[in-house]
Amino acid sequence: MGKYQYHIFICTNERSDEDERGSCAKRGSAKIRDYFKKTLYERGHKGKVRANQAGCLDACAFGPTVVFYPEEVWYTLKTEADVLEVIEKHVEKGEIVERLLIPKPWAAAETDLNVVT
Repeated sequence: MGKYQYHIFICTNERSDEDERGSCAKRGSAKIRDYFKKTLYERGHKGKVRANQAGCLDACAFGPTVVFYPEEVWYTLKTEADVLEVIEKHVEKGEIVERLLIPKPWAAAETDLNVVT
């Protein structure tokens, strides 16, 4: 295992207002990132779980995009309550939060185990 149990990437990409895909930044991803960092620290995960801002993950159409590694689990997290649920279930219990999953942008839904159908 690497240095971190989980490495979490939070998209903070910002596109122009004219881009029909929208962007994670315009949907509140900076607030999501800040809440992740603060809450992970408060719950004693410093040094075990790393939350980083990321550039475009090419899934902005789903809303603020968050990817967990090493599992490559993709979430869309829109509220602080979503973040807290993912921390409590995924980080602390190892459970994937099915209701917050998004399809991996490069994988067909039929072959991807981390897809909501």
